[in-house]
Amino acid sequence: MGYPRDRDLPHYTYENYVQWEGRWELIHGIPYAMTPAPSLRHQRISQRIASVLDAALAACEHCLALLPVDWKIDEDTVVQPDNLVICGKAKGAYLSKAPELIFEILSKSTAHKDKNTKFNLYKSEGVRHYVIVDPKEQLAKVYMLHEGSYIKVMDATEESLEFDLGKCLINIDFSRIWA
Repeated sequence: MGYPRDRDLPHYTYENYVQWEGRWELIHGIPYAMTPAPSLRHQRISQRIASVLDAALAACEHCLALLPVDWKIDEDTVVQPDNLVICGKAKGAYLSKAPELIFEILSKSTAHKDKNTKFNLYKSEGVRHYVIVDPKEQLAKVYMLHEGSYIKVMDATEESLEFDLGKCLINIDFSRIWA
């Protein structure tokens, strides 16, 4: 009978996380370095997503678009989605409740984590909409939470899609994030 390897690995908590220099995420006690810094293309797409979200939320007084910010899920899990929308009041040093909408932009160093680890984490935490953006393919895979599971709504390139955030309905024109 084999010995589980993860028993040999250290388990970190939020208390450790806040002492680290640089950008990190902590998922179930395992640290993930957010290096190297995102590419120029990644940053431009994130900037465009932020702009599209800000414009879409202009008439919604309940929801707010944010760039990476700590979302402390529990003592051993803290993530920083690339772009997100929260509804309701936010206060303190970090978010403590699930965003309504998250965009993650793939890069070579984060693709597996975004498509698998974060996909399952966001689903279990009740993130209503999850969008995985592939800059290389100019494709956004859009998922919606339905009865505890994500269902794929569409593969978006040039399409527009309405998102129900609970307090607001917003329309996202995906063609605007690639331009």
